[in-house]
Amino acid sequence: MILVLNAGSSSLRCALFRGGAEAALLRVHVAGIGGADTPTVTGDLDFDGEPPVGADLVAVAGWVLSRLRRRPDLRLRAVAHRIVHGGARRDGPARIDAGLIAELETLVPFAPGHQPQGLACIAAVDEAWPGMAQVACFDTAFHRTQDRLAQIEAIPRGLTEDGLLRFGFHGLSYAHIAGVLPRLVGARARKRVVVAHLGHGASLCAIAEGRSVATTMGLTTLGGLMMGTRSGTVDPGLVLHLIRSRGLGASEVADLLGRRSGLLGVSGISDDVRVLEASDAPEAREALDLFAYRIARETGSLAVALGGLDAFVFTGGIGENAASIRAAVCARLTFLGLDLDPQRNAGGRPRIDRTGSAIPILVIAADEERQIADETWGLIGGGAQPR
Repeated sequence: MILVLNAGSSSLRCALFRGGAEAALLRVHVAGIGGADTPTVTGDLDFDGEPPVGADLVAVAGWVLSRLRRRPDLRLRAVAHRIVHGGARRDGPARIDAGLIAELETLVPFAPGHQPQGLACIAAVDEAWPGMAQVACFDTAFHRTQDRLAQIEAIPRGLTEDGLLRFGFHGLSYAHIAGVLPRLVGARARKRVVVAHLGHGASLCAIAEGRSVATTMGLTTLGGLMMGTRSGTVDPGLVLHLIRSRGLGASEVADLLGRRSGLLGVSGISDDVRVLEASDAPEAREALDLFAYRIARETGSLAVALGGLDAFVFTGGIGENAASIRAAVCARLTFLGLDLDPQRNAGGRPRIDRTGSAIPILVIAADEERQIADETWGLIGGGAQPR
């Protein structure tokens, strides 16, 4: 069995797999970690009691693992982790040892809202099962196939050589989509595809021949699309203005752009698309319109990187569930050949384009845990299984 731990900034997803081709034996989701209220727990595992109020990720992970250990048939070969940042060297999964942990700790400044959580889960497993084989699967690895021009910024060469590159993220989600897409659209899956991973964090990826060509996130998870509370890419001069003229320090700018911007900042109401859609406030409408506009605009840039477009995929919590966002994005992309079927879109079908449309439009559920399990089986000798 492979246990997969997928730590977010305030959540933890767990999944248990017996083999690469099999469905998960169980899935558990803990949300609201570190908040003022008791974290919410959903999934297939019987839990007695609740995680303690205000518990951090280490405590919650330990609480979940202690209950998993009660499962009488639990026979783990390894525990696998989603690690957001693997740096320039990591283009595939890796066994975790002290050297790798030290390497990953140096990358914390580039993903401060995610990297420490992944490292915390590694520590929790080591405490629960000393000596257990652990594997790291990286969100950045899928993008290491990009050409150099897609990875470098227009900054002094010495900084580029020091490793300040456009890494890209959400790679495990994109790798999963690239793996299942051939079953849904056949040969088109090997052509020019844009995938929109839209959740609290959001990005787009251009994929050709199953490989990442370009993506919207860059050095950090703050760049690219507007997100739930993150600004996405802004004029660097805006950052300088906040420092020079408004007197903000680095931590204050980071908080403003990372926790008080995006849908929340523009609307002044919420970072939740469902709340904004239910609101009559013009600020809520403007936030949703800006979100869709930015997605469509960045899709145009990725179509340039691909040299055209043969399929478009929505995934992630918003991408899978917000029909109005899908409709607003597609309405701006008709010039690329997207022809949305309103009824199919409202029903959330896997194919939501009109019959005979030149460009397939799909809704595919994100499954990072499945991708992590597949990569881990391949690394430890189980072999990645067909889906």
